[in-house]
Amino acid sequence: MRKSTLDEKLFAVYIMANAKPSLYTGMCNDLIRRVNEHKINLNPNCFTAIYKAHKLVYYETTNNAQSAIIREKQIKNMSRSEKLKLIQSVNPDFKDLYNDIL
Repeated sequence: MRKSTLDEKLFAVYIMANAKPSLYTGMCNDLIRRVNEHKINLNPNCFTAIYKAHKLVYYETTNNAQSAIIREKQIKNMSRSEKLKLIQSVNPDFKDLYNDIL
């Protein structure tokens, strides 16, 4: 993940997964904080808490909020198999990437 400077905001589009894997796609402006919120079930009624999707398996970053929103919608509109191929293209073992971004 590219680090942002003080002048720029860094946005991320990400996919969380469980062992099945059930997949959740989201967008945020602080990936470390947001993934941690998913991992600790900050909102117990959200998808990631209900399905225990606590592994960060994919992310991409940009300094443009609009492009992050567009990319999130593109990924959400992908079929399950397309999402799995996207994840496997950068993370073939579906490992949790959270420690990589700390």
